Amino acid sequence: MKRLNEVGQSNQASYRVLAREPAIARIVVTDEEDKLRTYYICRTTPISGISNLASYLAPIGRLASLAVGSEFTLPNGTIVEIVERAQLNPASLVDGWDSRNTVVETDQFGPITVDSFRALLTKTEGEGKTENLLEQLLEEENRKANIIDGVRRNVITKMGLRDQPILDQYQDEIFRLPLNMSLLLLGPPGTGKTTTLIRRLGQKIDTVFLEDSERRIVDGVEASQGVSHADSWIMFTPTELLKQYLKEAFAREGVPASDQRIKTWNDYRRQLARNVFSILRTTSVGGGFVFKDTANPLNIDAVNTPIKWFADFDEWQRSAYVKELRKSAQFLNKKHPHKIQELGGRLDAILNNVNESTLASTFIAIAAELDNIQGLVSGMKETTDEKISRSLNLQLNQDVEFLDKLANYIDGLQQSQAVELDDFDDLEDEEEDEPQAVKTGRLAAVSAYMQAIRAHARAVVTKKELSKKSRNGEIVNWLNERAMPEADLVEIGTNLLIQTNIRKFLNPVKRYMGGITKRYRAYRRKRQSELRWYAEETIEPRDIHPLELDVLLLVFLRSSGDLLSRRDIRRNIDDPAWSTLRSTLDLYQNQILVDEVTDFSPIQIACMAALAHPQIQSFFACGDFNQRLTTWGARSADDINWVFPDLDVRTVAVTYRQSKQLNELARAMIKAVGGSDLGASLPEYADEEGVSPALLEDTSDLEDIADWLANRIREIEQFVGRLPSTAVFVNSEEDVAPIANALNTAIAEHNIQAVACPQGQVMGQDNDVRVFDIQHIKGLEFEAVFFISIDRLAKLHPETFDKYLYVGTTRAATYLGLTCDEKLPNSMEELRSKFVLDWENSSIGANN
Repeated sequence: MKRLNEVGQSNQASYRVLAREPAIARIVVTDEEDKLRTYYICRTTPISGISNLASYLAPIGRLASLAVGSEFTLPNGTIVEIVERAQLNPASLVDGWDSRNTVVETDQFGPITVDSFRALLTKTEGEGKTENLLEQLLEEENRKANIIDGVRRNVITKMGLRDQPILDQYQDEIFRLPLNMSLLLLGPPGTGKTTTLIRRLGQKIDTVFLEDSERRIVDGVEASQGVSHADSWIMFTPTELLKQYLKEAFAREGVPASDQRIKTWNDYRRQLARNVFSILRTTSVGGGFVFKDTANPLNIDAVNTPIKWFADFDEWQRSAYVKELRKSAQFLNKKHPHKIQELGGRLDAILNNVNESTLASTFIAIAAELDNIQGLVSGMKETTDEKISRSLNLQLNQDVEFLDKLANYIDGLQQSQAVELDDFDDLEDEEEDEPQAVKTGRLAAVSAYMQAIRAHARAVVTKKELSKKSRNGEIVNWLNERAMPEADLVEIGTNLLIQTNIRKFLNPVKRYMGGITKRYRAYRRKRQSELRWYAEETIEPRDIHPLELDVLLLVFLRSSGDLLSRRDIRRNIDDPAWSTLRSTLDLYQNQILVDEVTDFSPIQIACMAALAHPQIQSFFACGDFNQRLTTWGARSADDINWVFPDLDVRTVAVTYRQSKQLNELARAMIKAVGGSDLGASLPEYADEEGVSPALLEDTSDLEDIADWLANRIREIEQFVGRLPSTAVFVNSEEDVAPIANALNTAIAEHNIQAVACPQGQVMGQDNDVRVFDIQHIKGLEFEAVFFISIDRLAKLHPETFDKYLYVGTTRAATYLGLTCDEKLPNSMEELRSKFVLDWENSSIGANN
């Protein structure tokens, strides 16, 4: 019944789309016998029973992306040639259906753009009547205006991601690649990278469109994890603003995309570190780190070569863990009762063959000893508990109010004395790893007494002093003459010391994972003393920087992944030996997608990749290295190849966003600043003529800048006929409101509104001019963009100025304006000839 309901809901959703948009393409093909057949391609699942209506996501949907003259093999094996192709834009109007801006191409003519199909097909009443010559002439002019040679680009009227129902043949090929691939899609701005990513997800989450081999793998994962394939995906994006517009784009494709499915890495990182791996401190779990992005303890080597930094820590901490285990095994193998010595010998033999690069085989071998280890620990714990209980009974026999007095004393201790130390290194292993129920009154006093005696006994045997500021130290000092005799303490302490060393093998996976944070503290202290990876300045032991947290998370995820990659471990995930890994297994997704991947560090990308289910290994990322806005972001495909040695790198170069002038500017800009030119080209037959970018120099006064902006905005509205999507970019959050206020004053008489968008939030309406801090606009596009005080930006961010400039200017489709407090930055001086002061009086007109 559940499955039938899901099918019914899916059909209803498809019918709603078809009622609004019946088809997006009409394709005519001919076979080897010259028989013609027409196919209609729709965006969603078609109504069953209509043979020539197909979903674009189906294999036959590729017909819509191929050029006229291309050959295609139908699912039945028939080879056909495309002879006619029309891209439709259906619209239900008051007087009937129409298709606006339809692009038609045949083997005889085209491509052409038809403004209105309805007007083309409708004959006027007066047509053909020679006595009405004026009407015929006007009708002829109307028909000429309705049919435009080439492909006309649509004006961007609203902020967001462009809707591209049909991909070009290169994008189409990429999104149809098999599910179990690691893909990186590179390309300049406006080449449809994000659209390709969205289309791929839309196809791959629907098992109807999967190949049989893919479906078998997906069915196996669904059966083992109990999660629907359609809901098993997550996408990462660098900014909250882009996240919101991605959700809108997914909705157009009929893909539900909640906040659980689309995440910024900043939010997801904190969630993992706080709620899954307990790296960060919470109100209920003390001892963790405190996340602080303002305190940066790293030196330039850690930021520039994070892969080497990660490898150094991971190798160090694995080695430290194995040394700890070997030390315990050797301790058990000496001068202890026969059973313990035998166990120590077997464990020592296991560890002599350990391979530190993968601990899975070691953990499996130790798991075979679990019953013996558990029996020894239980018996020894029972002995020590009995001895301590007898001591407590003795105290009660001497003073029946002993527990009440101890409880009152504990209540009086300060919280800092009662709970924590500054570091993990001085804390001994307690008898139980599981969280204990909160105890009060006499129960709390009994628990505190037992813990204090254990700590005292261990200190006596190891000849260490208990910290007098800790709760255990305070309680032992309070006991004074009532403390246990030293001989009893030595006996208990010796027993506890053996238990401590055995316990390290009781649940080695849990202890390994739980000790990563402790080992990082020790590693950081050591490397800082060596002036490697860390700055000389004092590092607060509890504080952790975001990039440090990324390294820790990757160690957690990869360590878990090494074990979970084994099917025998996944099968027995609920066994005590492996149950610690359950939290990581629950994180796995059938598909991992990353937008603007170059803004993420190789370590962050590796964390995301580690969330891909090991049976599928589906990863799709897109980006442009010229648009990297972070100092730690991925610098080349090699950084991502480190994550995926079998990475399939694809490139798209046809840009559908910019006019001819802005495309030429972008390519010249990349060359001027030493970036990598990916050869962005405009679509063939496209009508992409625009205007030169405008430049204002030697103006830092806010009112003068606002007046210049107001004049340019008025020009744009006159050219287009209405105000298209327009944005103003500033260098910092502090500049957003002042620019918006000054511009509002300058354009108020024309009833245009400028709206400040603090922290990248979407404010205002589509016909407003929005003002953003440059750091928030990655991945978006506007018809018109103005970039304020770019020479000041060059001084504020010298390392990433070229990236900010490139990203900011390539957000514009047709109109671009720049202002400088003084002059163009030196790196842009050779581009001066490409700019004009305004558009109305420039030699290049606006023919939009």
